[in-house]
Amino acid sequence: MTGSNLARRGFLFGAAGLGAGAVLAGCTSNEPAGSGEPQQAAAQGDNAEPGKQVTIGFSAPAADHGWMAAVTINAKEMAEQFSDVTLNATEGTNDVNQQIAQVESLINGGVDALVILPYDGKALTQVGRQAMEKGIPVVNVDRVFDTALAYRMWIGGDNYRMGVNAGYYIAEQLKQKNVSNPVIAEVAGLDSLPLTQERSQGFKDALNTEGFKVTRRVAAEFTPETGEQKTAQLLQAAPKIDALWNHDDDQGIGVLAAIENAGRDEFIMVGGAGSKNMMDRIKSDDSVIKATVLYSPSMASSAIAMARLIAQSKGLSDLAEHEVPASITTYSAVVTKENVDQYMDVGFDS
Repeated sequence: MTGSNLARRGFLFGAAGLGAGAVLAGCTSNEPAGSGEPQQAAAQGDNAEPGKQVTIGFSAPAADHGWMAAVTINAKEMAEQFSDVTLNATEGTNDVNQQIAQVESLINGGVDALVILPYDGKALTQVGRQAMEKGIPVVNVDRVFDTALAYRMWIGGDNYRMGVNAGYYIAEQLKQKNVSNPVIAEVAGLDSLPLTQERSQGFKDALNTEGFKVTRRVAAEFTPETGEQKTAQLLQAAPKIDALWNHDDDQGIGVLAAIENAGRDEFIMVGGAGSKNMMDRIKSDDSVIKATVLYSPSMASSAIAMARLIAQSKGLSDLAEHEVPASITTYSAVVTKENVDQYMDVGFDS
């Protein structure tokens, strides 16, 4: 894809190539909101200076998936970068009642802020409200609570934009090759989940704007096993494919296995989420995988940093507003062989 088209589609963003700590040091300020002093320029890195000591409680589901494991790892590693932060992290669980009990324990322990990625946003809404009503700001990660009354800030990925950017990238590649009437395949995740529906809709909408459509589609369950099984079925039903988008790089381990077992290499494949495993394959350029669209667990790192600022009554120096925003949506950049080195720092192990 040409540079002009990348810019037109918005595939790139300026923070690429900086580690999480470097990015955050450049976008936060240690000046209290409303101090009367102008906030320092981002390049001065005020965030490196310690502020008021704060304790942040952290709760997330069990690390039974590469992406989810990386969420907890990233949160802990970010907290360690701040000498003024004590992180109180609970053991990950997929038991809703247990997660509620864990968050209640954090509230009763007197934390200064909470970072919560709920196993079930609806089920955890009430405990989020409980924290907020006690004056403990909550940073809600990814799976959103039912009401904004349950959180001070939400940070998460853009599922629709994942599909859009995957669709635009594939369309661009096919047009460069002058492929007409292409067979475009999609290996989705669980169809019952809104996130899967949003990703598929974005993919469909982007392809439609370029005069293309999804020709073959199967839905797996975000696991390597189901990815391999469903892709094998897809390949048997489609003797020729020009491009394939797989929603999830953990699932993609099985997708690639099915493709390689079938000896198929006539098409390009785009992944989803941004695992280090897929980035390594993209860099080596020795298989059908040519790109992946980010949905990075680095959002957990940012959530810790934002919780710290909120607890310390600070804002973001690059914004005119004195407060940390109420929501941040991360961007689904397209990682290719040309820019993969810039994104290796946010890759996660599948």
